[in-house]
Amino acid sequence: MIFYLGSYLQRFFGPARLLQSYTVLIALALYTGFFLTRKLLPKFYDMLPHDRGREFTLTAEAAKGKPTGAGAVFITIYAILCVIFVPLGKLQAGILILTWLTMLTGFLDDRSVTSWGEYRKGALDLILSIAAAVLLYYGTKSADGKSYFWFPFVTHPINIHPAVYILIGTILLWASINTTNCTDGVDGLSGTLVLLALLTMGIIFYFILGHKDIAAYLLVPHIAGGAKWALMAFTLSGVLMGYLWYNAYPSSVLMGDAGSRALGFAIGVGVLVCGNPLMILATSSIMLLNGGMGLFKIALLRFFKIRIFSCIRFPLHDHMRKNRGWSPTQVLLKFLIMQMLITVALVGLFFKVR
Repeated sequence: MIFYLGSYLQRFFGPARLLQSYTVLIALALYTGFFLTRKLLPKFYDMLPHDRGREFTLTAEAAKGKPTGAGAVFITIYAILCVIFVPLGKLQAGILILTWLTMLTGFLDDRSVTSWGEYRKGALDLILSIAAAVLLYYGTKSADGKSYFWFPFVTHPINIHPAVYILIGTILLWASINTTNCTDGVDGLSGTLVLLALLTMGIIFYFILGHKDIAAYLLVPHIAGGAKWALMAFTLSGVLMGYLWYNAYPSSVLMGDAGSRALGFAIGVGVLVCGNPLMILATSSIMLLNGGMGLFKIALLRFFKIRIFSCIRFPLHDHMRKNRGWSPTQVLLKFLIMQMLITVALVGLFFKVR
C-alpha cells in the first residue's frame, strides 16, 4: 500500500519516492512493528487465555496462569503491517494467509480448556505444510517452468521433481513448526532464536539472493522478489522484538502455540524460498537439536518401542536446567551463542563453497 502510494505522491512531492525504497520500507516496518507491538500487547492480557502448564515440562508451575497466546496479537499486527508496507504478490499474499491460519490453529488450542492433543495438532500442521509446499512450488518456479535447489559443493542448481519438492517442503515446514514450538519452554528462548533466524534470512534475501550481481558472483540463483521476502522477514522481526520486550525473564506473557507455530512456519517458508533446504541448519540447528531430538525419541519409543537417549531429558533446555543447573538466562545466552556460531559458519560455507 505504502509502496504504491509513494509512486503516486512523487508526482507532487519528490521525496515521496523514498517510500518505494525497500531500505526505507524495511526500517519503517521494523520500527513500526516493534513500537506497535510493545504498545498494544499489554492491552490484550485480559483477553488472552491463561497458560494451563505443560505436562512433563520443568517450569510448568512457573508458566501456569500467565497470559498466553500472545502470538495471536503480534502475528495479526505482522499481517496488517505486511499489507501496509509490502507490495504483496500472489505468492506472498498466499503465504501471509497461511501464516495467519497457522497462528489461528495454535491460538484455538491455547484457548481450549483441554489440549487438542498431539495427533490433531500434528494433522493440522501437516495440512498447512502441504498447502504451503504446493504454493511455494508453483510460486517459485523459474522462467523455464522448473524448480531448482542449490547446494554447497555443487556448482549448478539441481532440477527438483514436483513430488520431491513438495515432499521435502512438507517435511521441512512440519519439522520447523514443531521444533520451534518445543523450544518455547524458557523465557525468551524460542523468540530470540527465531529472531536470529529471521534477521539472517532477511540479510540473505536483501543483500545476496535479491541482488543480481552478488548472486551471480556467488553462483547462486537470483530471486527477483528477494527484497519483498526480506521486507517480510524484517517486519516479523520487529513485532517479535516487541513481544520479547515482555517475554524476557521473568516473563509477563507467553506466545503460546499461536506464536511458536506461526514463527516456525515462517522460518520454514524462508528456507524454501532461499532454494537451499540445508539453510534450515544455518537458521535453526539449535531448535532442531533442542526440540527435534525429543520428537524423534518419542516417535521411536511410541511406534517402534526403541529407547534412545534414556539419560537425556528433552527438550534439551529442560535437561540443561535440571541436570546441569543452568538458569533461564544461561540457557538463553548459551543456546544463542551456539546458534550464532553455527549460523556464521554454515552461511559462509553455503555461499562460498560452490
